[in-house]
Amino acid sequence: MSSNSFAYNEQSGGGEATELGQEATSTISPSGAFGLFSSDLKKNEDLKQMLESNKDSAKLDAMKRIVGMIAKGKNASEMFPAVVKNVASKNIEIKKLVYVYLVRYAEEQQDLALLSISTFQRALKDPNQLIRASALRVLSSIRVPIIVPIMMLAIKEASADLSPYVRKNAAHAIQKLYSLDPEQKELLIEIIEKLLKDKSTLVAGSVVMAFEEVCPDRIDLIHKNYRKLCNLLVDVEEWGQVVIIHMLTRYARTQFVSPWKEDGGLEDNEKNFYDSDDEQKEKTDQRKKAYTMDPDHRLLIRNTKPLLQSRNAAVVMAVAQLYWHISPKSEAGIISKSLVRLLRSNREVQYIVLQNIATMSIHRKGMFEPYLKSFYVRSTDPTMIKTLKLEILTNLANEANISTLLREFQTYVKSQDKQFAAATIQTIGRCATNISEVADTCLNGLVCLLSNRDEIVVAESVVVIKKLLQMQPAQHGEIIKHMAKLLDNITVPVARASILWLIGENCERVPKIAPDVLRKMAKSFTSEDDLVKLQILNLGAKLYLTNSKQTKLLTQYILNLGKYDQNYDIRDRTRFIRQLIVPNEKSGALSKYAKKIFLAQKPAPLLESPFKDRDHFQLGTLSHTLNTKAAGYLELSNWPEVAPDPSVRNVEVTELAKEWTAAGKAKKENPAKKFYSESEEEEDSSSSSDSESESGSESGEQAEEGDSSDDSSEDSSSESESESGSGSESEGEDKRTARRNSKAKGKGDSEDGEKENEKSESSDSSSAESSSVEESSSDSESEKESESRKVTKEKEKKTKQDRNPVTKDVSLLDLDDFNPVITPVAHPTPALSPSLIADLEGLNLSSSSSVISVSTPVFVPMKTHVLLHRMSGKGLAAHYFFPRQPCIFGDKMVSVQITLNNTTDRKMENIHIKEKKLPVGMQMHVFNPIESLEPEGSITVSMGIDFCDSTQTASFQLCTKDDCFNVNIQPPVGELLLPVAMSEKDFKKEQGMLTGMNETSALIVAAPHNFTSTVILQKVVNVANVGVVPSGQDNIHRFAAKTVHSGSLMLVTVELKEGSTAQLIINTEKTVIGSVLLRELKPVLSQG
Repeated sequence: MSSNSFAYNEQSGGGEATELGQEATSTISPSGAFGLFSSDLKKNEDLKQMLESNKDSAKLDAMKRIVGMIAKGKNASEMFPAVVKNVASKNIEIKKLVYVYLVRYAEEQQDLALLSISTFQRALKDPNQLIRASALRVLSSIRVPIIVPIMMLAIKEASADLSPYVRKNAAHAIQKLYSLDPEQKELLIEIIEKLLKDKSTLVAGSVVMAFEEVCPDRIDLIHKNYRKLCNLLVDVEEWGQVVIIHMLTRYARTQFVSPWKEDGGLEDNEKNFYDSDDEQKEKTDQRKKAYTMDPDHRLLIRNTKPLLQSRNAAVVMAVAQLYWHISPKSEAGIISKSLVRLLRSNREVQYIVLQNIATMSIHRKGMFEPYLKSFYVRSTDPTMIKTLKLEILTNLANEANISTLLREFQTYVKSQDKQFAAATIQTIGRCATNISEVADTCLNGLVCLLSNRDEIVVAESVVVIKKLLQMQPAQHGEIIKHMAKLLDNITVPVARASILWLIGENCERVPKIAPDVLRKMAKSFTSEDDLVKLQILNLGAKLYLTNSKQTKLLTQYILNLGKYDQNYDIRDRTRFIRQLIVPNEKSGALSKYAKKIFLAQKPAPLLESPFKDRDHFQLGTLSHTLNTKAAGYLELSNWPEVAPDPSVRNVEVTELAKEWTAAGKAKKENPAKKFYSESEEEEDSSSSSDSESESGSESGEQAEEGDSSDDSSEDSSSESESESGSGSESEGEDKRTARRNSKAKGKGDSEDGEKENEKSESSDSSSAESSSVEESSSDSESEKESESRKVTKEKEKKTKQDRNPVTKDVSLLDLDDFNPVITPVAHPTPALSPSLIADLEGLNLSSSSSVISVSTPVFVPMKTHVLLHRMSGKGLAAHYFFPRQPCIFGDKMVSVQITLNNTTDRKMENIHIKEKKLPVGMQMHVFNPIESLEPEGSITVSMGIDFCDSTQTASFQLCTKDDCFNVNIQPPVGELLLPVAMSEKDFKKEQGMLTGMNETSALIVAAPHNFTSTVILQKVVNVANVGVVPSGQDNIHRFAAKTVHSGSLMLVTVELKEGSTAQLIINTEKTVIGSVLLRELKPVLSQG
């Protein structure tokens, strides 16, 4: 296939092609390169003339130059009309380059591309596989909803193409079509299911990618292809391997039991030391039973092992995360060497690999201890790599290697990279807390650093020493005295604040120094940083309580300075401290406890790894790198307690004998044939094959266990032998399976004669691929004819039966039932021919169906509203906010999340909602009563409220066991909407029907920088839950939504005028909501 891809001289005019190649080479010479790719008009006019020439050589030369412009990053979109005229060229070389151009610009020039639809459809029948694939790529690049039926037909045909390259492109097109029209999901899943059965390594990675995009939750589609994917894995292209490995990791976590309990056996034995011998024996026996690894689990681990030697870092990382997440802990160690090898790659790869090693090294230090020196920092490493290596060295530190590491850290502290030096000091502090034996050594080393010339090093040392002294209850008066002297020189605010805090905490241990430090700080109070001022106030309060004789006047002076400070935090702290420590008539009951409050024993800070909480994300993913859930992230499920039925993977195993395969297929075919006259014979054959299938699966799995991981070539050869050497029975079964698949996807759509044609084509292709005897094909033909008659009799009944489960699936996955849209598109599809008439029919079909659907929110503001203040609620505080998610309690309800806080020191019981006082028509779904809420506890619950498309208040009582409080929720008008996805054409059509009284508008005046597209988008979606409508004009911004209760459209348009003005227009049937939304949007868009 690769030779087909690039061998331009294979066509009949070989000499001409060579000559053209020489022409192109001479034209694109280094000396004229800049002139050639310049975008002046003369050159472009020249190219247009060449494209309109009658000579193929001139057209080819022009296309090469245009593709060269694209490769250089130049804009060649103005050539689109001239290029698209050549889409029907008979010269294969020109056609290839035209398709390369169209794939790039079809999305931008959709109207012109649509004119060539019929040409693309003819190209789908081209004998050259590259042209067929390119035509499908161009077709799927024209992202217009109106051609969805044509794209669907093209994908269906391409998925059955003889060329694996075309089938691969069909898998890529599935993802594009799904993003364009999610309503086609069920039909696309059928195609994915068909492509998953493909035996070509070229197709495997692409179809799994389509599976992950369209229906990642449909694990049942993987069952029968699991073993095939495991065996093909070694031969799939690298990026396909990455996708398949990630998918199989998720699959394994749902289908197999955890192998990690086995490793925890010793720990369990230690904990249960006092159990009787009988109990211990029973538990050991249970453990042994539970730890028998599933052969399919072992197959995946064994077949991915060779990929640790891949040259692609992404593949190695994917295998490493697979071993980390699904292999026994005793076997996961083999990935460490491969990951350390990746540290020789470029810095971007190093960064990702080191992040994952940092997470692994927290939980399993032993994996990377042998490679400790590989994580030593090099002078050429960038700061981000140095910091990560420090993190790993800290995680790997223990009593045995700490002395070596501390010597290494001493060198790092002297680094010219000050950020790295500061990180090293923090690392020394963490080592001191983790390994108590070296705590004093580390502390003394940090004290020595206090005399360093570099201020950043000294400041970081002060902060770390402060944390270490908190953990050491022993007196360290000398260190505190030494640090007090540093106050004259250190200017870094964090370090100064740390020293003042230390002196304040230990003021009774340094009674002579502390008052003097306060005196110096009082002098410089007004010029200090806010952080330092707060600590000066704290120091003054502590000294006032412990040594008021010497510091009373000083403290009052500082409090007076703080009273008029510019920062409100400092003013508040000053008032608070004055009331607490200076007794007067207004002082409350707290004054007598002032000393206990200020001089209480503070808990020592916990120095933890920043990677400690990342392990709940799958390794190697973007979410793990960012430490936050990224869009599209699929969480790994927990191991099941009991393994699901492993026999679901026994349906189609290509390595086993033909009898087993035939039996398995007959067994699968049986439920579909229970209505037929020969159902009894089918049942007999399936029941007799049960024992064979079980024994066959066991023997096959044992054979796989015995093979080495490098037997992929033998597996593929055995597959080809089983295909070619099978008898008439297996070939007949294959054809019946093909017939069943076509029947399931296009039931009742074509006449029996057309079905016979399809069958004859499939039999021709199968006879071309295999070398079986002719009698088998005649036998299978007779079987197919009889089965065809049965289908004709039962097709109406079958169609109804098969349509019902689809409806259920869609209604569960999506809020709206999309079947009315899918059904008319799906059924006529097989009858369409690639002619212009069929194109027009498909276009009419698509335009008649609605393309307006609810989309995900563009932005979710986290603004909370007070439902119940803690003072009014006797310690119970409640806040609510709108998460902008579809409500699970009803499709007409708005979702509301309420956070309840118990701010008292006693438990609150039976928190519930009582006495709803709602306007007529309004409904509310309340949360379940909360049995108890602990002191200082917090809980978030969900409610659903149907506001009936109005901003009326929902009033009710929020009650505890003892009290009831009247509360109310009033929704902002923007939260009564659901965002809608629609095209610009549909927007204009709907807007045309909502004029007159249904339209409200206002003129907005604002600075020009407030009218950029980003600012407008941000402001509008912050106020209202609307979807963005793509606009072809830069000065018009469109947004669409529908009301939650009635589903009435709400269309918002912001049209920028000349100068600094804009027109805000809202079209909706709900005129009250429209006018309220206009009032809310106008000031937001006007302000800077």
